[in-house]
Amino acid sequence: MAVQQIGTSSGSVLHMVGFTVGHEEFCVDILKVQEIIRMVEITLMPNAPEYVEGVINLRGKVIPVIDFRKRFHLMDTAESDSQSKRIVVVSFLGVTIGIVVDKVSQVIKISQDMISPTPDAVKGFDSDCIQGVGRLNDKLLIILDLEKLFAQNVLERIEMAA
Repeated sequence: MAVQQIGTSSGSVLHMVGFTVGHEEFCVDILKVQEIIRMVEITLMPNAPEYVEGVINLRGKVIPVIDFRKRFHLMDTAESDSQSKRIVVVSFLGVTIGIVVDKVSQVIKISQDMISPTPDAVKGFDSDCIQGVGRLNDKLLIILDLEKLFAQNVLERIEMAA
């Protein structure tokens, strides 16, 4: 995984882990990423929310696994390569969750001046979990706020499913 520096050296720099789902690129704060693992067998859980794939055993700890595609309603018709799929294990607010993504791309250092706020035109359902949009050369990265993505009521439903 390469490290890419984006933006000027002035101002604060965010360290992010980039990943792809469908044709879109997202990133999350590297400090919240516990580890990245290859796909493993996921145990289905009855009565779980539709975006909860199930649970996995990660070194003796049972953690819920979320399908990022379903959580964000990204129904891409192109089938992704199952060999490149990964589970990004994140920890925040005392909770550990696995997130299924199509591909983990790189570690990115992005300065605050390269991040734009979420445009008003896309604000609405679940848009408050988007921290902003980063400019990476000719691409745009959607920067996620995990605490808002998995609000307390969502975390409670996920933990009950696990």
